[in-house]
Amino acid sequence: MGSGLSMRARHEITKKFAKQYQAATKKDKGKLLDEVCSITGWSRDNARRQLKGALKPRRVGARKRKPRPLKYSHDALKVLQRVWAYAGGISGKYLAATMELQLMLLETHGELVPGKGRYSHQVADELLAMSPATIDRYLAPVRQKDPLRGITTTTPGPLLRNSITIRKAGDEIEQVPGFFEGDTVAHCGPVLKGEFCRTVDLTDMHTGWTYTRSIRNNAHLHIRDALDRFITEVPFEVTGVDFDNGSEFINYDVIGWAAELDIYFTRSRPYKKNDQATIESKNNQIVRRYGFYWRYDTLPQLKLLNDLWQVVNDRHNYLTPTKKPIGWATDSKGRRKRVYDDLATPFDRLLKSGALTPEKTAELTAYRDSLNPAHIAREIDRIQQRLTYLAAKKTRALEAAELAKTPDAKAGVKPAQQAGRKRAV
Repeated sequence: MGSGLSMRARHEITKKFAKQYQAATKKDKGKLLDEVCSITGWSRDNARRQLKGALKPRRVGARKRKPRPLKYSHDALKVLQRVWAYAGGISGKYLAATMELQLMLLETHGELVPGKGRYSHQVADELLAMSPATIDRYLAPVRQKDPLRGITTTTPGPLLRNSITIRKAGDEIEQVPGFFEGDTVAHCGPVLKGEFCRTVDLTDMHTGWTYTRSIRNNAHLHIRDALDRFITEVPFEVTGVDFDNGSEFINYDVIGWAAELDIYFTRSRPYKKNDQATIESKNNQIVRRYGFYWRYDTLPQLKLLNDLWQVVNDRHNYLTPTKKPIGWATDSKGRRKRVYDDLATPFDRLLKSGALTPEKTAELTAYRDSLNPAHIAREIDRIQQRLTYLAAKKTRALEAAELAKTPDAKAGVKPAQQAGRKRAV
């Protein structure tokens, strides 16, 4: 039976009797319950529950957790942000693996000087002691994402396709340095019309070594020139190449080039992007990340792209650790999971493979030690700003023009009321 009282009034009455109820004997508690029930209209069980809970403090929202005290100093946090930027914005797992190398090179080139810019030997020790998870947590506020997206231009080419070997998983040639996956990336912006630059991207399956070169278009002459440069500029022997089914690679010119140099030539299955998962990943990690999605179609832009790839390849091949899948295992629940090797730079994997002569090892080690991560970061930023200045306005104009051509989806649809009215007539 209702009492006609509001809930607020009922709770105030309950609070008034709560202290008495708490101190009362069993017999008196029964009398208090009867009185509360008659006033509020509650059942005895509900009245008992309300009386017991009236004196407990009410939680207003979730209790806020106290912020975790910083294990490392503010100076270490600020220097970490600088090192992360110089390293190319890599994740904590990769930055922790190469932190010692980054600090050594930055100190060597005077970018980090003890006693200046918050840097000290104590800060260096803190950075070396940071776990990957801690690095990611400290860097979370400064991370950014790429804003643009591109389109694909790969068209399967029927020429000579059936005469080329399809690459198989576990080919022995991949167990040593020298076998590369290759692909091209179009810098066309939002449209495929006209002539625009392409980037030939190749990566070694054993070491992760990457070679990138931009060309004027995908004519056989330019593809062949990029491949010739690739052979001479990669510091170890190229033994094989694997491409997709695009006509820029599946043609007599490229096949003849591979035959002349005794290079093992294979292709992926048509329409199976996962057959070239490694190079597809590199297309995103290197070409799109650093070269953006603008339309590049002039010679000055082409030169800037190749200047960019030179410093980007130095950063990736010598200073950036990667991981490589080496097999499969099962977790505690019996589910299949990938197993990866220890993090290492492509250069370190190349040294470990024993594919280099002592002279070449000394030459490349000296070159690695001469690199300045801060200079590389500044040079990348300079070139990217210039590319954006030259290409952004034109690309956005093309995007707007393409958007204007898109038909209005609602234009051909009659409103339901109007359609019903015409049927009634």
